[in-house]
Amino acid sequence: MTTSGPAPTACTTQSACPIISTNGKRRWGDVGGSPVTSTGMVGDAPVPNRVQGVMEKRVYSLTQRRGLGHTVRITRKSKLQMATNHSYTASDDTADEAVRSTCEDATICKRFAVSMNYWKDPYIQYFTKQPNERKAPEINRGYYARVKAVNLLLDAFIKKTNCNCQVINLGAGLDTTFWRLKDQNMLPKKYFEVDFPMIAMRKLHLIKTKPPLSKPIIETHSSSSLLIDGSNMDSNRYAIIGQDLRDLPVLLERLRRFGLDTKLPTLLMAECVLVYMTPEQSAELIKWASSTFSTTMFINYEQVNMSDRFGQVMIENLHRRQCNLAGVEICQTLETQKDRFLVNGWDNVNVLDMVNVYNSLPQADVQRIEQLEFLDEKELLQQLLQHYCICWATKDSEDFGNYLFHNIHPIQVS
Repeated sequence: MTTSGPAPTACTTQSACPIISTNGKRRWGDVGGSPVTSTGMVGDAPVPNRVQGVMEKRVYSLTQRRGLGHTVRITRKSKLQMATNHSYTASDDTADEAVRSTCEDATICKRFAVSMNYWKDPYIQYFTKQPNERKAPEINRGYYARVKAVNLLLDAFIKKTNCNCQVINLGAGLDTTFWRLKDQNMLPKKYFEVDFPMIAMRKLHLIKTKPPLSKPIIETHSSSSLLIDGSNMDSNRYAIIGQDLRDLPVLLERLRRFGLDTKLPTLLMAECVLVYMTPEQSAELIKWASSTFSTTMFINYEQVNMSDRFGQVMIENLHRRQCNLAGVEICQTLETQKDRFLVNGWDNVNVLDMVNVYNSLPQADVQRIEQLEFLDEKELLQQLLQHYCICWATKDSEDFGNYLFHNIHPIQVS
């Protein structure tokens, strides 16, 4: 893929000894939950019995914040309201734990896809062990499209600003983007990550104990040690903040304390995160971003078409796991996904379902990954991709959004 505009500038680093000092808590949180296999489900359109049988036997992850796998059962009683009216009696903390547990599941799925050579990520091995069970081709291809699309938009923003920008990764989990950007000499002025304190603590523990993770951070820092305080870490170019996104005032205070510069072009990204916030909570966050930065972009990867048969079963399945999709009403159509940004101060918004994204990616590489393993029922992949989308919104004073919309290849806007 190619992007017009200036090439990224080299981002200066300083070499130092990879030593990390800690302060505060020494008990590192762990993300509960292990991957749970899931069976297939039928969408609105009827399918042949042969396909039905395959879907009931195949093992793959469908409903996910960042790749969560669940056991899915076909039922006629699934209702959209289950996700929005808090009908279950579990505590909010239990629901939050169900959300937190998705972090490990997603990392396992990504590591398996990397091991199959869908894309390269030399750092994910430090965040989870190689899974014992195979992940289905549909899931691997879905992750491939997701990773490629998000990186395409993120890299275009960084290149356009010549690294003179900042990135805020909301609900980052065990994401490895910082290390990828460092290796490609594309680090922004500062890269922020925010997630639940327990997840942030686990990530910091891994950074602290894995030199291949800590050394690149030290190399971009002005001293030979980093101060890790409980669920937070701050360095010159990379900050990890353990904070619930639903408490916006505290989140903003911590971002400022860790060096957020409201004058810099700023990209925010969220992958299956806003759906776990109420529409009011996510709208508050989206509106804050559009009103705070003069040049800004928001990338949101999330569920869509959740009112159809396939989507309803996804919702019921999460409900059984006490995992509440509080913002699912925004995930009804591509238009509802688009409108959430337009009504909250963003100038330009575009959205594509992942079927269109997959078909728009560089075909030479798509053909390469399709040779990695056999996909016997393409209908399964089609249904999965139809229920996720990527939305990107921009607001700026220099027609920056127009540049992105018309110069990001291959995701083109018609």
